[in-house]
Amino acid sequence: MAAMIGRRFLELLLLLVGISFLVFGSMHLAPGDPASIIGGPTATKSDIAAIRDSLGLNDPFLVQYWDYLKNIFQGDFGYSYQTKQSVSEALAVRFPNTLNLAVASMIVAVIIGLGAGIISALKQNSWLDVSSTVVALAGISIPNFWLGALLILIFGVNLQILPVGGLDASFWTAEGFKQLILPAITLGTGSAAMIARMSRSSMLEVIRADYIRTARAKGMKEKTIVWIHALKNSMIPVITVIGLNFGFLLGGTIITEQVFAINGVGRLMIDAIAARDFPMVQGSVLLVATLFVLVNLIVDIIYVFVDPRISYD
Repeated sequence: MAAMIGRRFLELLLLLVGISFLVFGSMHLAPGDPASIIGGPTATKSDIAAIRDSLGLNDPFLVQYWDYLKNIFQGDFGYSYQTKQSVSEALAVRFPNTLNLAVASMIVAVIIGLGAGIISALKQNSWLDVSSTVVALAGISIPNFWLGALLILIFGVNLQILPVGGLDASFWTAEGFKQLILPAITLGTGSAAMIARMSRSSMLEVIRADYIRTARAKGMKEKTIVWIHALKNSMIPVITVIGLNFGFLLGGTIITEQVFAINGVGRLMIDAIAARDFPMVQGSVLLVATLFVLVNLIVDIIYVFVDPRISYD
């Protein structure tokens, strides 16, 4: 296990170097000049040239990238071109909102998806199974921005029972919980649909296994068979889907944050791209990529506890 974790951290390091190079290169190839944006419409050519020189934008590309990479390994992600704020400080302020939204969305996805999948498997070909399949397909097909706007219209504008934007309070307070309901449902619906389909197919495969028939032949209670034996042995592919979806949720909150006016990393990234704020975009992408790889590492560790047959030795 320790060797696997060490190997994954080495892979993480190499992956982040590759991602940093791709992001750094794509930002420099994109049209637009950050110095002109910083200088504003009244800046002269000499002002713009001075800004480019102060930011090191006149250096060769590889020299700029090497300097950036050295700073990263020293824990320095640079300063925003737009606000002059440290990238690390800006991400530290915004990240809790994104994390709260991703966690709340995953809770919604797991509760709905796992419950619907298990019921569909146990009631195969019934109206419950058909209804769950239709809802799952709808959940995958409906765009987040459309669902978010619809929920705002119904629960925020017409019924006026839930706030329609912002996320200023803690997740654990009553106000913070209310603010998270609509965006969590919006973001978690697609993941719930995927978890439901995977848990259904995995549960169907397990409940047809010989050891399940043997347990029934011994007179074991159906609840015990389902919750103790079948569910645990069907969880490996479901955990994989949950882990991948949680990683995607951490990096996929951009649209939902825009719809609900949440000051998270996704919204920060959009603003930084529009302003050609290289350091902020690069820091945001590296943060999301790091979290995605760490989530997958945690999923691999969970495998061992769920299924003792799995070993990384």
